[in-house]
Amino acid sequence: MDSTHTKIEAVIKKVRPYIQMHGGDVSLVSVKKGIVTLEITGACTHCSLADLTYNKMLGSLLKEEVPEIIDIVLLK
Repeated sequence: MDSTHTKIEAVIKKVRPYIQMHGGDVSLVSVKKGIVTLEITGACTHCSLADLTYNKMLGSLLKEEVPEIIDIVLLK
């Protein structure tokens, strides 16, 4: 696993307890050419605020801590 994957997993680990408290979860699917694909599961897949939560909270944190990220794709 390269350092980008390691950094992304570390960020996910920080926010996972918050996400799990709300009945959801998130996992890293892939990183290709700066595009990160995340899969959200559980209650998050049916939540109307999931995109906002992930893009604002997790997306911002990821881009801040892993500047090589160009974009984030969410799979539900």
